[in-house]
Amino acid sequence: MLYDCDRAETQMIVTDTASYSDIVPPNAGAAANLLRGLGSGEIPLTHEGFHQLLPWRAAAHLRELLMTCGLLPVIDKQICLLERWLAHHLAGITDPDHAQLIRRFATWDILPRLRTRAERKPVTPAARTFAGDQIRHATAFLAWLATRHTALGNCRQADIDAWHAGHNEHGRNAVRRFLLWCMENKLTRKFVLPSAKTRQGAPLTRCRRIELLRQVLTDADAPMRSRIAAGLVLLYAQPVSRIVRLTVDDIIQDDDQVLISLGDPPSPVPQPFAALLLDYAAHRANMHTATNPAATWLFPGRRANQPLRPEYLARLVHQLGIPAAASRGAAIRQHLQNMPAPIVADALGYHPVTTTRLANQIGTTWSQYAPGDHSPLQPRGTRDS
Repeated sequence: MLYDCDRAETQMIVTDTASYSDIVPPNAGAAANLLRGLGSGEIPLTHEGFHQLLPWRAAAHLRELLMTCGLLPVIDKQICLLERWLAHHLAGITDPDHAQLIRRFATWDILPRLRTRAERKPVTPAARTFAGDQIRHATAFLAWLATRHTALGNCRQADIDAWHAGHNEHGRNAVRRFLLWCMENKLTRKFVLPSAKTRQGAPLTRCRRIELLRQVLTDADAPMRSRIAAGLVLLYAQPVSRIVRLTVDDIIQDDDQVLISLGDPPSPVPQPFAALLLDYAAHRANMHTATNPAATWLFPGRRANQPLRPEYLARLVHQLGIPAAASRGAAIRQHLQNMPAPIVADALGYHPVTTTRLANQIGTTWSQYAPGDHSPLQPRGTRDS
């Protein structure tokens, strides 16, 4: 019954010319064919039905519209992209045993981890990319074992060591989750695996950070959208994956003061950046498209109810000559020099474990600060009864 109702609503979209003209993507021919297929029932109105559709950009655009309209269950965009990629990746694995094992790994380990993450916050493109890399390297590892005439169940520590010796740091990190999953499910014997390592970029000096802030505030020839994003990185140590999720409601005007809600409590926005932020919020781009007329995103995208893609915003910041990761690191270090780690975590939306670890690394004077309520104690006998 529910499916019949969905088909009826889809048919209304197909036959209603006014609605149709509003929702089709630029490739109108492809969109028309997809809509006709949905209306006739040839294409099932499910997320799985969209995995094989071509052209994929038109299919992704239409799927986002259907989720916005409530005709499809809402799924994190990055998970949708990974599931679509996975279907094509599995189809390209020639060994059926390998394909079955990779399907199990993705279905019972990679995807559940991403879904759990999506319940807390949107999955980032970087997380989706690394999940795909884990699946690709698991596939490559099985193929590599086959060239050594070794089945997965017969894999030895010497094979693991040989794989790690022949691959770079990213390859070693990417295959680690698959090997752990194999051991947890008793598909292999126990192995000793090297610890996952992350490479730290060159730090940004305090003077260089101030120079970049001055550039953001004074370069009137640079796009305002890029300047605002860069300012949020340099001032508040925000990753672009969080910046794109900000809305105009996160900007608060309290009399003459401007605040931005990044955590609890909201953080004050200093002048002249506050004036730039308010002006940008009032004149955002992508507000005149058919799919985003009422978007509240601070950085609205062109897709239905979607902000800009983080990788695109990161590219805009990079085009200003601002290294986002190093700028974030410099900003968070400066905040930790001025305030205790728990307060920085609350105000900027960081995990307190992260800020405490960073504070210990740089040796701040707040290491003995005790988190909690530091409001003055009320004298005994003065409480309201």
